[in-house]
Amino acid sequence: MNQGKRVGIVGAGNVGATVAYSLAMLGSCHEIILRDNKIDVAKGKALDMSQAAAAVRSHTIVTVAEDMSDLTNCDVVVVTAGSPRLPGMSRDDLLMINANITKEVIQGIAKYSPDAIVIMVSNPLDAMTYVALRESGFERSRVIGMAGILDSARMASFIQEKLGYGGGQIRASVMGGHGDDMVPLPRYSTVAGVPLADLLTSAEIEEIVTRTRNGGAEIVSHLKTGSAYYAPAKSTTIMVEAILKDTKQIHPCAVYLEGEYGYSDVVSGVPVMIGANGAEKIIEITLDDSEKAMFKNSCDSVKSLIDTLNKNNFFKGE
Repeated sequence: MNQGKRVGIVGAGNVGATVAYSLAMLGSCHEIILRDNKIDVAKGKALDMSQAAAAVRSHTIVTVAEDMSDLTNCDVVVVTAGSPRLPGMSRDDLLMINANITKEVIQGIAKYSPDAIVIMVSNPLDAMTYVALRESGFERSRVIGMAGILDSARMASFIQEKLGYGGGQIRASVMGGHGDDMVPLPRYSTVAGVPLADLLTSAEIEEIVTRTRNGGAEIVSHLKTGSAYYAPAKSTTIMVEAILKDTKQIHPCAVYLEGEYGYSDVVSGVPVMIGANGAEKIIEITLDDSEKAMFKNSCDSVKSLIDTLNKNNFFKGE
């Protein structure tokens, strides 16, 4: 590998562009390559970011891939490409549209950046990570979905808002799929090492759990015309940096399970150690009966999406 010097980003919308900007400001890599169907927009953003990098004296340059064949020899590729859910569109409609987009993108990545680690951001996140893994043929450690860091950050923010103190010392933990069935874990959440249950009532904790599950929708309700992108982009940037710097730190991410937690052939969010080779180790934490039930419900939701893909013969070419 190129020692983590080249990052590709497919989809230069709000999330993808903010990931690129964050990485450029940090000087995390030598080159960032943007790929978007709106080539002129991508070129404008790339110029703007390159000039911002020059302003902070970062060595990072931002370029544009006019075709997937220009997205070569990347160490990491972030995929944010996909369609939003439009009026009149069912979840299954969105699933099939974005699965087809993901399939095309992943085939290009596998061809032109065959050694890359792929970070999926497109929704529905867990199902798209599953599609990316199947279509790439990569080992599971090299296809990771971004969700757990974002959901945990949302929970931490809500804890801080409720407490009125502890900013920067809050460690919140969320497992499961990225959706209504995610599994916030108050039992594994602390403020400067102090268990959450010692600081808040059970009713207050339940309120935070509910708000965490609806964190994305709450932002959409305010924005009206779009969805969150600062926090999703920063969460993605944290994953990219963990790979580029080989940090070996533990982050909650969506990965393909092969017996862990009792589940196989499904993607779900669990704590993983991230390093230069991607999701290098899956950490199995002890869940109580209630947490196990929620995790099962979450995995079942993702399996139903995978079942829909199979019913539509999505993987028939394999």
